[in-house]
Amino acid sequence: MSTFSKETYIDRRARLSKAMGHGLLLFLGNGVASMNYRDNNYPFRQDSTFLYLFGLDYEGLAAVIDVDNDKTIIFGDELTIDDIIWTGVQPTIAEKAAEVGITETRPLSALEQYIEEALGRKQAVHFVPAYRGHNLLWLQHLLGVKVNTTPADPFTLCTPVAHPSLQLCYELADMRNHKSAEELAELAKSIDITVDMHEAVMRAVHPGMHERDVNALVMQVALSEGYFYSFPTIATCHGETLHNHGYIHTLQDGDMLLLDAGAEGMSHYAGDCTSTMPVGSKFTQRQREVYEILYHTYTEATQMIRPGITYRECHVRAWANIAEGLKGLGLMQGDPMEAAEAGAVAMFMPHGLGHMMGLDVHDMENYGEVHVGYPRGAQKDTRFGFSSLRLGRELEPGFVFTVEPGIYFIPDLIDQWRAAGKFKEFINYDRLEAYKDFGGMRNEEDWQITADGAARIGRKKPGSIDEILAMKK
Repeated sequence: MSTFSKETYIDRRARLSKAMGHGLLLFLGNGVASMNYRDNNYPFRQDSTFLYLFGLDYEGLAAVIDVDNDKTIIFGDELTIDDIIWTGVQPTIAEKAAEVGITETRPLSALEQYIEEALGRKQAVHFVPAYRGHNLLWLQHLLGVKVNTTPADPFTLCTPVAHPSLQLCYELADMRNHKSAEELAELAKSIDITVDMHEAVMRAVHPGMHERDVNALVMQVALSEGYFYSFPTIATCHGETLHNHGYIHTLQDGDMLLLDAGAEGMSHYAGDCTSTMPVGSKFTQRQREVYEILYHTYTEATQMIRPGITYRECHVRAWANIAEGLKGLGLMQGDPMEAAEAGAVAMFMPHGLGHMMGLDVHDMENYGEVHVGYPRGAQKDTRFGFSSLRLGRELEPGFVFTVEPGIYFIPDLIDQWRAAGKFKEFINYDRLEAYKDFGGMRNEEDWQITADGAARIGRKKPGSIDEILAMKK
């Protein structure tokens, strides 16, 4: 079953065709991916672009929107009796297509000829970047040339290399960045389950618990509600390592647990939240001091977001708030805003303030994050810290994104910058030495831009010190 009515998918395809104006738009669905032999597969996950336009959550499908000839076709093969024995009965290809408003279907083998004929007519073929090796090879087979992963002009026979279509990436990003009411409802469901995952850990975590037990608990919460995770969970007492998936430590009294976990429902819309909590019954004085800076920064950022402001402005202001707070602890010095604009605060928060969210937890990043999170034609700031800002553009109603400031003490980064004398006018390295064993903190929730401001999506996650400690009673 598709998530939305067929009219939703018909409207999306019509708007995309009108925006593109010409050409052949080619979309490859995902197949199954084997773990270690052909019949032992990872859980199937359909391509999000395919889901957005065609809504069919089945493996082995492809589609074209032939703008020039006003055709939309689903390509796929019917199940054989061997398939049915192992996987059960499914609707026919025609029945699947009809469910999302498409009347023409063809066998998968007919796709190659259709593309060949289009190229023979010198029709431009547009496609989005492939992120799976199988689909990259499939594209190369269909087009008969090497396929790049960097968007550029659409492919025609006169070029020796096929590039994903920059125009198609931009038009799809413009559509998918603006969430409809029915999409927001699906996001809220996933975010509510995400909050359940975090609250379960806040209640359960205790000294002697293992990181892998935390990972198991959040998965249990998601699976028991018919959900899965929207990305591999981060559950670690070493939050200074930003993507720590090891689950190898036993939690001790005095540790902080950083939990970054999100749920994804049957619709595949994602939730994404991060919490930092004491493993024991309280924050230490030093943990409390840093966490209060972090949560103040988070609160200030949520009060800034609104239509018309750029997320880069919010990011720099968040850095300045962190600098101001750390200055009060003697870890930074000088003007906080100058430190932020210079990039010195990247020492403590080397990632961006947030990213777009939707069908992908980092929405559409296979298109290229600069094509989604920045204005058309813009280039990202390549300086350390700024280069990790996935969302920098002016915020518009319908945008959904994360707000996730963090404060980290990364020993290797401290040593490297100190040896190089980097930003010594802003960073008190002598004082910082005492914090090299601190770890890291992050707080994250999911927000939408409304017509006149912003709103949290789904239930509020416990975030303040009092709210977190109340969950542990």
